Amino acid sequence: MSDGDGKYWFNLSTREVEFGMQSPAVDRVGPFDSAEEAANAPELLRERSRAWAADDAAEDSWGAQSTPKSGDEE
Repeated sequence: MSDGDGKYWFNLSTREVEFGMQSPAVDRVGPFDSAEEAANAPELLRERSRAWAADDAAEDSWGAQSTPKSGDEE
């Protein structure tokens, strides 16, 4: 038995919680220790996505100097 067989997964296609690796890997996220954690997967993914976007934005602007916009110069 694989480690993921005894865990819970969230199926992105059906939007349902599954026990064990029932669906193709492309359709599921996890593993999670409980069905409740797996059911919260969509919110967890949104939170992580926001955090990654913020990190990327911070990295993209690292060392950038602000330049005055037209009309803002004195």
